Amino acid sequence: MRNGIKGIRRVSAVAVTAGAVLTAGAFTAPAQAAAPKTPTIAAKGGFVMNNGTGKTLFTKAADTRRSTGSTTKIMTARVVLAQSNLNLDSKVTVQKAYSDYIVDNNWASSAKLIVGDKVTVRQLLYGLMLPSGCDAAYALADKFGSGSTRDARVKSFIGKMNSTAKSLGMTNTHFDSFDGIGRGANYSTPRDLTKLASNAMKYSTFRTVVKTKSTTQKVTTKSGGYRNMSWTNTNALLGSYSGTLGVKTGSGPEAKYCLVFAATRGGKTVIGTVLASSSVTNRTADAKKLMDYSFKK
Repeated sequence: MRNGIKGIRRVSAVAVTAGAVLTAGAFTAPAQAAAPKTPTIAAKGGFVMNNGTGKTLFTKAADTRRSTGSTTKIMTARVVLAQSNLNLDSKVTVQKAYSDYIVDNNWASSAKLIVGDKVTVRQLLYGLMLPSGCDAAYALADKFGSGSTRDARVKSFIGKMNSTAKSLGMTNTHFDSFDGIGRGANYSTPRDLTKLASNAMKYSTFRTVVKTKSTTQKVTTKSGGYRNMSWTNTNALLGSYSGTLGVKTGSGPEAKYCLVFAATRGGKTVIGTVLASSSVTNRTADAKKLMDYSFKK
């Protein structure tokens, strides 16, 4: 009988010990990190996704159509880079029409191209994306559109922009200009522009250009000599946010202040867009908030 009692005591002791371990484990398990608080942004629209997986990380009126300003130039560059047998070193002569266009449009930002200079396609891409040159955009549309007149070539190029948008599934996007100075029908959404930027970033030349903070390019003058053109990127994230990859600013009386952005940290790349922010400072602050939030998700 005593042996039986001892056996029961041993079993009870084991059970108590196991229970104590389980109870202790419940209290000592590490707490899960709290989910990051969704940020508030000044922009009227925003969207961010994981560029590797396509997973949506943030939305705010992400499918509402808005004027895009110079973020339009992402598509301008994308159409150029998709040309078959593209020679980035081929030269384009700067026409008076390009500089006149800057004069005629108050909101047109300029790469300060000089009439008669010969600039390469690669240089025009820098002039397009860094200082956001509408003259560079005009030169590229004239070069890569089809037709016997400049107007026909520009119309053709804008047609390529719209067909590319359709092929990329940008269902809420339409372009009526090569630079974002629209004629009433130039619009997109944060989701669509992010989709476009993600695709454009597949081109190595695009990645190199949009990550460049400043550049000095040697161009050929009308007389056969040389001059240096210096351009600085309008994207304030470069140099102020670790891991920034680009992409493009935009602004305008209707568009307000826009920014398409991308960054990589810890092997994770996030890419997104804010449209219609309230100032240059706030569009940058909006992007930083969204990237900080997205890297924690």
